[in-house]
Amino acid sequence: MTKKAKLETVDNVTIRFAGDSGDGMQLSGGRFTQTSAIMGNDLSTLPDFPAEIRAPAGSLAGVSSFQIHFSSQEIHTPGEKPDVLVAMNPAALKVHLKDLTPGGALIINKNAFTTKNLKLAGYDSDPTEDGSLEDYYSTHFIEMSKMVERACEGIDLSPKLIDRTKNLCALGVLFWMYDRPLEPTIDWLNKKFKSKPDVVDANVRALNTGYNYGDTAEIFTTRYVVKKAKLAPGKYRNINGTLATCLGLLTAVEKGKLSLTFAGYPITPASNILHTLSNWKRFGVKTYQAEDEIAGIGAALGASYGGSLGVTASSGPGIALKGEFLGLAVITELPLVIINVQRGGPSTGLPTKTEQSDLFQAVYGRNGEAPMPVIASSTPGDCYYTAYEACRMAVKYMTPVMMLSDGYLVNGSEPWIIPNPDEMNDFESGFVKENLTDEQYLPYKRNEDTLARGWAIPGTKGLEHRIGGIEKQDVTGNVNYDSDNHEKMVEIRAKKVANIAKELPPTEIFGEEKGDLLILSWGSTHGACKSATESLLEENLKVAHVSIRWISPLPSDLKGILSNYKKILMPEINTGQFRQMIRAEFLVDAIGLNEVQGKPLGASTIIAKAKEIINNIIYFMVFWNSMMSYTFIPYFTFWFFL
Repeated sequence: MTKKAKLETVDNVTIRFAGDSGDGMQLSGGRFTQTSAIMGNDLSTLPDFPAEIRAPAGSLAGVSSFQIHFSSQEIHTPGEKPDVLVAMNPAALKVHLKDLTPGGALIINKNAFTTKNLKLAGYDSDPTEDGSLEDYYSTHFIEMSKMVERACEGIDLSPKLIDRTKNLCALGVLFWMYDRPLEPTIDWLNKKFKSKPDVVDANVRALNTGYNYGDTAEIFTTRYVVKKAKLAPGKYRNINGTLATCLGLLTAVEKGKLSLTFAGYPITPASNILHTLSNWKRFGVKTYQAEDEIAGIGAALGASYGGSLGVTASSGPGIALKGEFLGLAVITELPLVIINVQRGGPSTGLPTKTEQSDLFQAVYGRNGEAPMPVIASSTPGDCYYTAYEACRMAVKYMTPVMMLSDGYLVNGSEPWIIPNPDEMNDFESGFVKENLTDEQYLPYKRNEDTLARGWAIPGTKGLEHRIGGIEKQDVTGNVNYDSDNHEKMVEIRAKKVANIAKELPPTEIFGEEKGDLLILSWGSTHGACKSATESLLEENLKVAHVSIRWISPLPSDLKGILSNYKKILMPEINTGQFRQMIRAEFLVDAIGLNEVQGKPLGASTIIAKAKEIINNIIYFMVFWNSMMSYTFIPYFTFWFFL
């Protein structure tokens, strides 16, 4: 008689699937994510792609992984140390074992631990046989390749294709462990491979094999239940940052009654924005895959000149190449949206790894005095709203706007409440319909509130005007080399950007409005900072968290907020770029917490640093009070006057 595993309820779990690029780790992770979303869990994911896409099979450089953190409570990060690691080969084990929680579950595809693969991964002995794992982890060695081979007997597929279903076998085991239904994945397989019934059959058999193995093998003593999370009411979908960004762009042009023209060069990890938008021709979206980065932004700016909102997207090195056209967009004062999906390192660097290292480039990285608004997304779902706002401000203020996200945000996913477009801020195109004077059209005549010039479409009778990169005369737009005029135009362009701060909503403070420590973040560190703040508040510490969306201009109320805290902690996935900006602007002694490892910051790291700072504040106050006590006053006074 089969012994049934006991059911245990847990609040949250972090699982990491890891294997070769091509082992289907992203697919397995994606299916587990979708199923957990259907079950009503809150979740956050972190896909991690190999450093070298075409690395040799079984090598450390070719390891791909997918991490999912799912919970019955609200969560903000994809988790730090996984509770479960699924390692499909020795290389995956070698790369990711160090992150597994001590005592965590380790599920290994035993068939992949061949002499060749062990050598490629740098193992001197087989860790599945030498006992080195069993003292630290709950280990389960499963012969997945052999199991799917037996399960798929009679299917007219090659042994290689059958072996590729082993990821579904691993997924089936995890579905059993965490009491997840198989039906959503089976339905997806039927739709995905509807023209290949043998492929569907093989994958479904592999999925069932893994599930049944968990149920009958008697090696798992416990199954886990993660209950439905109590989320705000509404209609949800699972969304990643790429799709959210594209939907935000589409909503903006629909609301503004504009057309959208995207022009860009495919570059990791921004490429999927181009791929997604290219499928939306039915909405009037025009896409152009350029031969290089310069051609991409040139075409996008040309589209804006022609009356369509131009959008381009790239990552660090590509943004550097676009620099001259960014300056042209600034001086011609045309609406343009530039999406920078940040990645690690200079030059080619770490194209598949996340980072926040392009902030200086976004704010300052142009020749001359060329101010430009910069907005940063904080979560995958927030990419929708930042893309929308970037479009709105670009059109309203007639300026290029840069939106910052990163590899973690665009690839990561979360449950996202579908917004009502009717509740989004309206904006008008700002097109000049006709020349209202009897004289020559004045292209740089400005709106008194925003300082934006009019958007005149070429070919419109009576709106003939000059355009180009040479400095313009105020109001007339004629070429002008006068020094006073140049200074005036520089000041106007700067003031125009600064005016955006007037319509920014009050900055949200999570936690104490006054206290010992403010954790100040921007971009994708938001989730880890908020999780850390929640933990610190539970310990009754006087802390708060503020996440900055608009980097340029900064919120007008930020100075007052900073003054309400004894210390400022600024976690960043760079060497302290935003900290330098805040120090320079507000003359505050902000403390940096900086990592440049190609992966998100962990909440535990922030908590440890925050406690260190708070303890130092307490120690100083105790020391000071002692010095100021009655006993020490005479000695202190004597020393002071010496």
